[in-house]
Amino acid sequence: MIKFFLMVNKQGQTRLSRYYEHVEINKRTLLEAEVIKNCLSRSKDECSFIEYKDFKLVYRQYAALFIVVGIDQTENEMAVYELIHNFVEVLDKYFSRVSELDVSFSVSETHFL
Repeated sequence: MIKFFLMVNKQGQTRLSRYYEHVEINKRTLLEAEVIKNCLSRSKDECSFIEYKDFKLVYRQYAALFIVVGIDQTENEMAVYELIHNFVEVLDKYFSRVSELDVSFSVSETHFL
């Protein structure tokens, strides 16, 4: 099961967050900071799957954006990895060459997630 979905820029600023389980606001900030630090500190040669606390992180980088998905231990990492890619392809078709600005604007305007 997917626990959360984050879209983050290279500076570590969260551009989009969606939680599928209840997490208190103050805990979200701490969780996002730790998750972002873990993902952004890894080199491109390292695997895109991270064991983190009681769940796994699956992430992909597209230009200046990182997409991070938190999943439980039973979820298939490769399926989620492919889901991220499909999500980016949909954004790319919708915006024709999606950028961080497109994501920030569309989230504030349409709340599509």
